[in-house]
Amino acid sequence: MTLDAELIMKLHVICEMNMDVKNDGSGYLRVIPIVGGTFEGEIRGTIVPGGADWSTAGEYDVSHVFAKYLLKSEDGEYIAVENEGKITGSNHSKIKTSPRFQADAKGRYSWLNSGVYAASLEAGQGEGQVEIEIYRLK
Repeated sequence: MTLDAELIMKLHVICEMNMDVKNDGSGYLRVIPIVGGTFEGEIRGTIVPGGADWSTAGEYDVSHVFAKYLLKSEDGEYIAVENEGKITGSNHSKIKTSPRFQADAKGRYSWLNSGVYAASLEAGQGEGQVEIEIYRLK
């Protein structure tokens, strides 16, 4: 069996400097503020400042990433995003995650509330920038 996926949006995320909570015994927590950006694809708009990625590096070279942020479409609709994944190994050039969306059930983007999504993240071109490609499985 082969799964098919389509690219639905690409995000250009701007982050600020890490805030290191450090190690509480269960892992090294690093909080990365999300301060803006843009996105395009089936939906276009901006990334609302105020989100963050809570990244915890644990034992055995495994890290857990969890980002929560808000998108604002060009037509004024807000879409909440939670994006989560695990990274193994020291080469984290492309991170794979599972995004989940919350959009108005009666709004134009309600289709985001169901379905299965996968994303890939990698460093952007400038310092503090991340590129995220989000795919919907067919």
